[in-house]
Amino acid sequence: MKVAVFGGTGFVGSYLVDALVAGGHHPVVLVREGSEHRLNQAEHCTLITGDIDSEAAIEAALDGADAAIYNIGILREFPRRGITFNELHYQAPVRVIDAAVAAGAKRFLLMSANGVKEHGTAYQQTKYRTEQYLKGTALDWTIFRPSVIFGDPRGRMEFASQLARDIVDSPLPAPLFFDGLLPTGAGQFRMSPVHVENVAQAFVTSLDNDAAIGAVYRLGGEESLTWQEILSRIASATGKRKLMLPVPAFGVSVAASLLDRFEAFPVTQDQITMLMEGNTCPADDLVALGITPIAFNPETLAYLQA
Repeated sequence: MKVAVFGGTGFVGSYLVDALVAGGHHPVVLVREGSEHRLNQAEHCTLITGDIDSEAAIEAALDGADAAIYNIGILREFPRRGITFNELHYQAPVRVIDAAVAAGAKRFLLMSANGVKEHGTAYQQTKYRTEQYLKGTALDWTIFRPSVIFGDPRGRMEFASQLARDIVDSPLPAPLFFDGLLPTGAGQFRMSPVHVENVAQAFVTSLDNDAAIGAVYRLGGEESLTWQEILSRIASATGKRKLMLPVPAFGVSVAASLLDRFEAFPVTQDQITMLMEGNTCPADDLVALGITPIAFNPETLAYLQA
């Protein structure tokens, strides 16, 4: 199957391309000029150079495609540089969806996120709006909502590597965030880390699976882990013991509200909000797709030692 891929050079995208090639598909990947070297298995792909705001580049990627995958996403926006949730999580995918309809690429797979909702953060709202737009088309769509994704980053940005670098490796105690004035339940909000290979497998398995058409898959790992447990396992994987202390989320949120417009500030107010909400979902949908969840433990986190 010829598959147009939008977002094929980042962390998840590199695994998506690998899984597509392994599954006998031919990826046609839209790549920004200057990022051609970031494309995995370029010899097995058709590379289209261009930007996601170029209708001509989108049309070229979709020319003759049987299916399309939209996997472009950001965790933080930088409006001064034109990098916003509205542009990359809503406007751009809508352009691709419309172009897919026009090109006759009937199958469409969308990377969304667990916890998206109509009245949430800008990250959550824009992904939710794109889901709704896609559902209103005649495309044979499938939507994926993963929890936090981990795995060898291959030089890209990745959840566990960031926590290892910014928190576990820091000389400061690890923060166990809590709501309110008392540290009751500090660091007890939960997530369901899912391995990047499992996520890529879910996409490729769904491509020619009629049962996946019109489905929304929540992709979580085999365990729901607290923030404290996640930090402990990352520390263990790197051979460290980490002191952890309660930290009021309110104070960090206030600081972020004042400083997150500066790119050097490490966290935004919305990120703190979503962190405290937790991010859990069961592994049931992975299992339903015939995929065995990869555990989040020191063995599967061994890449952090590098």
